[in-house]
Amino acid sequence: MNQRIIKIIFLYLIIFLIAFNIFGQKIKIEPAFWWVNMNNPKLQLLVYARNISTYEVSIRNKNIELVKINKVENPNYLFLDLIITKKASAGVFNIDFTNKANKKITYKYELKKRQKPANEHVGFNSSDVIYLVMPDRFSNGNIKNDSPEGMMEKADRENPDGRHGGDLQGIINHLDYISNLGVTAIWLNPFQENNRPQYSYHGYATTNFYKTDPRFGTNKDYKHFVNECHNKNLKVIIDIVLNHCDTNNWLIKDLPSPDWIHQFPEFTRTNYRIPAILDPHGSEYDRNLMLNGWFDQIMADLNHKNPFLATYLIQNTIWWIEYAGIDGIRLDTQPYSDKDFVAGWAKQIFNEYPNFNIVGEAWLQKIALTAYWQKNANNTDGYNSNIPSVTDFPLCFAIASALNEHEGWAEGMNRLYYILAQDFLYAHPENNLIFVDNHDLTRFYQSIGGNLDKFKMGLAFLLTTRGIPMIYYGTELAMGGSESEGHGYIRKDFPGGWPNDKNNAFVAEGRSNEQNETFNYLQNILNWRKNAAVISTGKLMQFLPENNIYVYFRYNQNKTVMVVLNNNDSEQTIKTERYNEAIKGNTTGFDIIMKKQIDHISEFSIAPKSAMIIELSE
Repeated sequence: MNQRIIKIIFLYLIIFLIAFNIFGQKIKIEPAFWWVNMNNPKLQLLVYARNISTYEVSIRNKNIELVKINKVENPNYLFLDLIITKKASAGVFNIDFTNKANKKITYKYELKKRQKPANEHVGFNSSDVIYLVMPDRFSNGNIKNDSPEGMMEKADRENPDGRHGGDLQGIINHLDYISNLGVTAIWLNPFQENNRPQYSYHGYATTNFYKTDPRFGTNKDYKHFVNECHNKNLKVIIDIVLNHCDTNNWLIKDLPSPDWIHQFPEFTRTNYRIPAILDPHGSEYDRNLMLNGWFDQIMADLNHKNPFLATYLIQNTIWWIEYAGIDGIRLDTQPYSDKDFVAGWAKQIFNEYPNFNIVGEAWLQKIALTAYWQKNANNTDGYNSNIPSVTDFPLCFAIASALNEHEGWAEGMNRLYYILAQDFLYAHPENNLIFVDNHDLTRFYQSIGGNLDKFKMGLAFLLTTRGIPMIYYGTELAMGGSESEGHGYIRKDFPGGWPNDKNNAFVAEGRSNEQNETFNYLQNILNWRKNAAVISTGKLMQFLPENNIYVYFRYNQNKTVMVVLNNNDSEQTIKTERYNEAIKGNTTGFDIIMKKQIDHISEFSIAPKSAMIIELSE
């Protein structure tokens, strides 16, 4: 066979392989569908198939405009800029992909009708109390999805850091329990696919942004979960991760372009030093390392300055809101993402859903550094994050310290006073997410040395001070666990969530006496708080603590509530003349914790290591 024939055969072979690669596989488009009548008519489709960039693209629909076809370094991707005009109706339209040999593939793309008006997506606020659930550790409602085919990590309940089998159906099965506790919203740690060989249960290393992890269920299961929550008058908050994703993410395995992620000659970890971003005297070196370094070797750091990635993440968030009908977002690691991108991301979300809410995780120890990340903060550099709520870690750390310490000038109960005295640094302190622990911290019961009295005092404070309270699952059972032992020990399974569990804490008879005591204590305050507008929207007046007793008031035009925290080991007498400017003409009160009338508010006693929440009356 001569050289010319060999070359011809080789050429036809290449043409055949190219054609086979495109026609022998399915074209992947994300988002997989969209909606008509969105406020923003623009839509950018990510198209993926082998050598797709060699094909011409056309759309046969006069109400859908193909504005631009964007090619990137990787020939397996196209990014299509569309305009969905106001005349577009719900239904399917064709996207044609044609090669040079005039062979054509038609992709049928669906536009859906919006399920409800955008202003009906009403976000969480200070009238709510949020219940944080780690799906893998709450309840196993469907044992058939514990180790599905294709998932690298299989269920292993004996491993504290392994998959335990909790899922969406398990949470649905216990929505009555959650509702009866008295919370009004549920935040799930990320439920999107985390398909990696180990330590995948936590959900923060996404491998598919548009897919529910099969061990939790399907996208339809998640949508069903949201609907069931709404039927119980429970709002749903989704956990969104913008900063990073798993190296097994399909987009990382075949990068659209090298600058889709931050890359270094060798693995480079972030320094985790958020202040480096804000430091007016800081170095560019520290700033870049903070923002561009990776969280871990398995977590690729996303480059939000890439415009296609930025649009992809913004659309993905809007897709989940519209698809599932969720009510709010918890944004993971807010300061680690490019801050201008985050501001633009939030702006576009609120453009679609004006009554929505977002809380950003800003894990910082200092108030001034935390306040920077909240919407409308008085930042000297003019930055506005557009994120209404921030996580109040300074208050979280102060609560345990205040209860554990002896009284001092700034110690003991004074810690709480000094934290709140700095609220002038926040644009809206009432929007802060407040908590005593979460999925990353030593459990509160452990932090205060397993002292049940101090535990209850801390919860009483949490539920009556300013802000949006969050309760971590199992707190109502005084669950323990130290972060120093490993995250698996602060994320233990909820007792009774698995078919063969010895104890079922979802029912009173399955709880110990101590568990019932804490459950009933929390339930009482939570259900009272639901109807206490004075707590959710009233003003706060606090008085300097004296003799390790902290007194503050929540008040509005119609009602005043007096809260007293006694951190002493002995009963104390409270003489209230000092508090007359808050008490005003009220002479009696009702302690909602003890369900006891106080006939003379001018002087009363409070038990050692306890809290009183007193509704005042004339």
